[in-house]
Amino acid sequence: MVFKKLLGALGVGGPTVDTVLSTPVVRPGGSLQGQVHLVGGTQDAEITGITLTLVGRVEVEHEEGEHTGLSAFARFAVSAPFRLAAGEQRSVPFSVTVPYETPITSFAGWQLPGMAVGVRTELEISGARDKSDADPLGVAPLPVQQRVLDAFTALGFRLHSADLEAGHIRDSAQRLPFYQEIEFAAAPQYAGVCKAVELTFLTGETGTEVVLEFDKRGGDVIHRHRLEHTAGDQDLTAVLEGWLQQVAAGYGAHGHGGHGGHGHDGGHGHGGHGFGSAAAGAAAGLVGGLVLGEVAEELFEDFFEG
Repeated sequence: MVFKKLLGALGVGGPTVDTVLSTPVVRPGGSLQGQVHLVGGTQDAEITGITLTLVGRVEVEHEEGEHTGLSAFARFAVSAPFRLAAGEQRSVPFSVTVPYETPITSFAGWQLPGMAVGVRTELEISGARDKSDADPLGVAPLPVQQRVLDAFTALGFRLHSADLEAGHIRDSAQRLPFYQEIEFAAAPQYAGVCKAVELTFLTGETGTEVVLEFDKRGGDVIHRHRLEHTAGDQDLTAVLEGWLQQVAAGYGAHGHGGHGGHGHDGGHGHGGHGFGSAAAGAAAGLVGGLVLGEVAEELFEDFFEG
């Protein structure tokens, strides 16, 4: 009996957990649904809870360089404590609402390069090693986000990259410990306006703030625009052309490094995103959320690299 308890504490012969998402693709602010399938081990187990955690692969810059880790940005308790009998099969359904700032992973049927978002399921077992499961999660854009992205492609801008940057956009209502950047290379006809543009959505219940960083000779230019979810299905190509004309006319917030007060507290070094003294603050803000090291990387390696 003592030997069995020791094996159970080490996770040998314990329950197994497998999460199946009925909504493998969601939209920001949408419902994530599925079931957690459990199979009891060789002995009864006291389950103290089941937790779902949304994670994203985030880049963090510091004085020594840059590293990538997993940042947890939402947690959901989906079960009260219960006893799982030996060999028992049980399914726990769940339905949770993902944050509106959840980064998108694809648009127009294309996976955004560099993006990885997933769901980690943790089965908390009293007196034994917890068990976990990891699943990739696709995030499609909301209609207003889709129209902005369509406008860029309609004007000939070419999708270059996407990533999640640790830090906070100043003077914004950002809630997550990171922000998403989607970079487009400028179309030839706009080469005189900018070389590239980085797009960030800060989305809430009523609409989204569109933050644009234009890479211009002599300094980056920041533009911010508000679009409501109720704006209809209008083509935003003409709207984007107007924003580009403003940039060409020299209107906007200029700056290097910190964008003259309109930039990001933390971020990457290219394109004017200076990290500087904000590095420690941005990293500290992810304590409890950023999971680093070999264990985390191995746990999510399969779907992040896939």
